[in-house]
Amino acid sequence: MLRSMPDGRTGVLLINLGTPDSPSTRDVRRYLREFLSDPRVIDSAAVPRWLLVNLVIAPFRPRKAAAAYRKIWGPGGSPLWVHGIALRDAVAKTLGDAYVVELAMRYRSPSIPEALERLVAADVDHVVALPLFPQWADSSTGSAVACLEDAADTLAHAPPVETLPAFFDDPGFLEAFEQVARPVLAEARPDHVLFSYHGLPERQIRAADPTASHCLSRDDCCEAPGPSLARCYRAQCYATTSSLAGALGLGPDDHSIAFQSRLGRTPWIRPYTDHALPELAARGVRRIVIFCPSFVADCLETLEEIGIRAREQWLGLGGEALTLVPSLNTHPRWVEAVAGMVRRAL
Repeated sequence: MLRSMPDGRTGVLLINLGTPDSPSTRDVRRYLREFLSDPRVIDSAAVPRWLLVNLVIAPFRPRKAAAAYRKIWGPGGSPLWVHGIALRDAVAKTLGDAYVVELAMRYRSPSIPEALERLVAADVDHVVALPLFPQWADSSTGSAVACLEDAADTLAHAPPVETLPAFFDDPGFLEAFEQVARPVLAEARPDHVLFSYHGLPERQIRAADPTASHCLSRDDCCEAPGPSLARCYRAQCYATTSSLAGALGLGPDDHSIAFQSRLGRTPWIRPYTDHALPELAARGVRRIVIFCPSFVADCLETLEEIGIRAREQWLGLGGEALTLVPSLNTHPRWVEAVAGMVRRAL
């Protein structure tokens, strides 16, 4: 842990998941191969993972995924990239000349090694890295940290690197989402608010806390705060939801939680978002607002999966309206929160 303010400049490395170079099938296939070949993402043995990625997923899934990317791709490129660059620049302006801020992607470009090399070239004294994943998971935060450590070990004259922890309960992060959501809720007047998080296989949740015999033994096992918050992604999602619901004045019957983006046939953490929507419609809910607080920038999972596909599903169920709460992107309170986390590391 850094104990005193250094005399030279501080490098700041903002890390997000990644995006294809273009919405073409070829570039999406390249991205998916790199992403899904990571043993922390598909945590099976090497040979079965290779067979799954290269013989099952790569030949078929990229065409469908590329079509989804084309629906959200803008003049500046992928929304995740556009918002990431804008956040980098806004944080750099907020922190001032004593800091050098770079953006890196765990998969594709700009890669973590490339971004770290730029910070070394800028002659920073040390680096503060912030994986932009609010809730900790080995397949996201863990993978990014491992890649960063490998890059630092192999790079000549690399400065000391400090990685900031998950920020699912950071006051600035929560206040930023609250400020983004309030005008949306006031205008949409929802019957119900659904907090939809990125999903993970159940086995990865259990592996994060192998001593917890109660893990996933009942639906509410993550709702009570406890030691599992240190490593349990699902528990951190529930903690984020509880904080936001309290700040926004949402009662227990006014909101619920679900998980999206599952892949394959293995059990993923429940409830599933696409299963929760029919259940809510059957209860008489007609106007729904959806948060996606596991993403700090709008991307395929927010704009296409929820903003397009989930909305089509909801209207097909007889719903009146589905409104997506925008992600934090470059909201001023979020920029301040990122800068604050960096400053506190010093």
